[in-house]
Amino acid sequence: RSYGRAETFLASWLESRQIPAATATIGSKWGYTYTADWKVRADKHEVKDHSLATLSRQSRESKQVLGSHLSLYQIHSATLESGVLENREVLDELARLSRGGLKIGLTLTGPNQAEILRRALDVSVNGKRLFDCVQATWNVLEQSAGSALQVAHDVGVGVIIKEALANGRLTDRNDDPSFAAKREMLTMGAARLGTRLDALALAAVLAQPWADVVLSGAANVDQLRSNLAALDLQWDKDAGRLLAALVEPPTDYWNTRARLAWN
Repeated sequence: RSYGRAETFLASWLESRQIPAATATIGSKWGYTYTADWKVRADKHEVKDHSLATLSRQSRESKQVLGSHLSLYQIHSATLESGVLENREVLDELARLSRGGLKIGLTLTGPNQAEILRRALDVSVNGKRLFDCVQATWNVLEQSAGSALQVAHDVGVGVIIKEALANGRLTDRNDDPSFAAKREMLTMGAARLGTRLDALALAAVLAQPWADVVLSGAANVDQLRSNLAALDLQWDKDAGRLLAALVEPPTDYWNTRARLAWN
């Protein structure tokens, strides 16, 4: 499983704290098989498989582990190439899971996020829109999905934003010389608002009217505390002008992302 160990850990965390299912929103994903055997250096870390067999197997495993806590089930990394949005067997099975009480979502990746989302919004089963939620990448460097996310939000689809810190590029640890000019602009913007670079980047996403949930990705307490400072920032016009100066062409952004070290 891509998320098998994570689901097991989360289930134990929920049980140990006796958290009722009604008080937490728990989501998971299906569509990848983890192949790295917990090694950072591996030929392939994950293998995508959006087949009906994978959906059936992984959804059964997810429900066995998370039980009634599971409320959102997402396609991991839906792309045009995988054909998942045209696979009628898969769509019908997702609709069946929806009738059983799960919200159905999809996650996006790559320079074609907006196109994939627009196609997803048109997917219906028996006259009912299939997808309740979308998880997409949007940050101050990669803003191309913004208009499509606004459309999704306007029709009632929940919007979750991932990679708001651009896989670490929008944090203090990014010392790449090619990013130095943008790093200086971000640092100056953060200093003006009396905060750190990561909080500024997260505040930029929180300021978008279509952003319902923004994931932080914090891996320790200090990072979490730093990220949470974004909630106290007052996003203003000067900060907004920073967005226009930092945006990268989507192809450039995703090519850079593909070269980042797996961590």
